[in-house]
Amino acid sequence: MGMERRLKVLSMNDGATAMETDTRVKAAFASSDMKHIDQHFGAAESFVVYVIDPREQHLLEAIQFARLEMDGNEDKLAAKISALEGCDVVYCEAVGASAVSQLRAKGIQPIKVGAGTSVSGLIRDLQRELRDGPSAWLARALAGRDPGRNRRFDAMEAEGWSE
Repeated sequence: MGMERRLKVLSMNDGATAMETDTRVKAAFASSDMKHIDQHFGAAESFVVYVIDPREQHLLEAIQFARLEMDGNEDKLAAKISALEGCDVVYCEAVGASAVSQLRAKGIQPIKVGAGTSVSGLIRDLQRELRDGPSAWLARALAGRDPGRNRRFDAMEAEGWSE
C-alpha cells in the first residue's frame, strides 16, 4: 500500500524566509481537513506537514493515502512512516505500540492528542516551546540533528583536557 497523492509546496524564492535552521521543527499532523487532529496514525488517510521555527510556520506538504481499516496490518505503517521521513514529530489521535517503536527508530516522536485538537494551536504551542525552552523530546530531536556537536569534547580530551 502506497500513498495516493502528495502535494509539496515549493517556495519560489528559497532565500525569502529567515527561518532559524537550528530551531526548526518539521511536524506532521494526522488531519483530514488540515485544521484538526482527527485520525489514528495507522488508519490515517492524510497528513499535513509544516516546518516551524520560533517565529514562523510554513505548509510544506499534504499527503493522502487510500482508505484503510484499523485491522492491525503492519504493511500500512511502512508507507506512512516512509512518507514522514525527516519529520521530528507526528501528532495523532492514537498510535499503536508497533507504530511508536517504528517511528522512534526513524527519529520521529509520536504524540497523542485529543480528537479535534487544532493544528494551529499545536503549532503555536511548538513555537512557544522553541522560544521558551524545549521539552525533553524536543531537546533530543534538536540535538540529534548535529551528531558532531559533542565531538568537541572528544577533541578536548585528545588534547589533554580533563575535569
